Amino acid sequence: MQKNFAPSAKKRPDRATWISAGIIFFIYVVVFALEQFIPPTTMLFTVLKKGATYALVAVSMNLLNGFTGLFSLGQAGFMLIGAYVYAIFSIPGEVRARVYQYFTPAINFTLPVIPAMILAGLVAALFAFLIGLPVLRLKSDYLAIATLGFAEIVRAIFQWKKLGPVTNGSNMLKDYPTFNDFNIVNAEGKVVLYLSTLLPFVIAGVCIGIIMLLINSTYGRSFKAIRDDEVAAEAMGVNLARHKQLAFAISSFFAGVGGAMLAMFTNTVQAKGFTSAMTYEILLIVVLGGIGSVSGSCISAFLFVACSEWWLRFLDQKQVIGTFEVPLLRNGFRLVVFSVIIMVVVLFYRQGMMGMRELPDLFRKKRGKEAAK
Repeated sequence: MQKNFAPSAKKRPDRATWISAGIIFFIYVVVFALEQFIPPTTMLFTVLKKGATYALVAVSMNLLNGFTGLFSLGQAGFMLIGAYVYAIFSIPGEVRARVYQYFTPAINFTLPVIPAMILAGLVAALFAFLIGLPVLRLKSDYLAIATLGFAEIVRAIFQWKKLGPVTNGSNMLKDYPTFNDFNIVNAEGKVVLYLSTLLPFVIAGVCIGIIMLLINSTYGRSFKAIRDDEVAAEAMGVNLARHKQLAFAISSFFAGVGGAMLAMFTNTVQAKGFTSAMTYEILLIVVLGGIGSVSGSCISAFLFVACSEWWLRFLDQKQVIGTFEVPLLRNGFRLVVFSVIIMVVVLFYRQGMMGMRELPDLFRKKRGKEAAK
């Protein structure tokens, strides 16, 4: 007999949920307002765009690692697939021959941005389904090694010269729609309304909202049951193979969408940029935010990007105060300080900054204390 994981009655949003929704709405309003009054070249917008992209990918990884208990390290591979699919199918026809200057393009039609992003996620999910058939039989470290190997294989295949008519080989893809193309301009070509930073927030917000709905559904409760105890979950009627495959495919779908967003952020796509270090960065974000916390992944994504790309940049440059040269400050010292900060956070917050709590739990005193235990 299969256990019914659905709650007996629908719960109405409480005060803490409404407060959290208000905070999120306020953040969106602030992002929109800042973009209209601050120069677009400011480093703040770079952090916000990349932070929104990494937040989505981190949440997709948390769905697999934190909520289902499957330790996968293939996120960079699925992001690569998503980025390439988006770029290949969204390059305008009039510039396609110039982009594929060393090859004859095999694809000669163009999709709008949103369909191209959805297709990017679907292709990544298809690859996940196929690779998951043999790989998901493995557990723990073996699954991590297998998915990491898959990511490296994909990166090598996409640079294969014989696939040049599709992937452009080892050359970069460019001239496809980016975030900046969504700014509204007048007849003279001058931007009258900036939307290039709000757009990734909207895309990431919609996708993360869908993931939250999934986590709180019967499927999400089945994922958590698998994470807590596979034997007990199977005894209660949960189909382990089907639910693992489903979690793997859904996680990869949103990683593919995140890859498309990263392509829009970087303006160019090249396979050599999707290294295993990118997966480790996403995993670090998940761990710092809290394994099993969507809010934690979002918060830590922006903090990680801000520290690594902006706040600690001065540590890589020599600083002179009067005639005194500050010691140790040189290229690469930023990473040393950043690593120390990460170690301190992990030591004092062993379950991450949020643990398994979500944003509304911060406004519920009793539930917040129970979740922290």
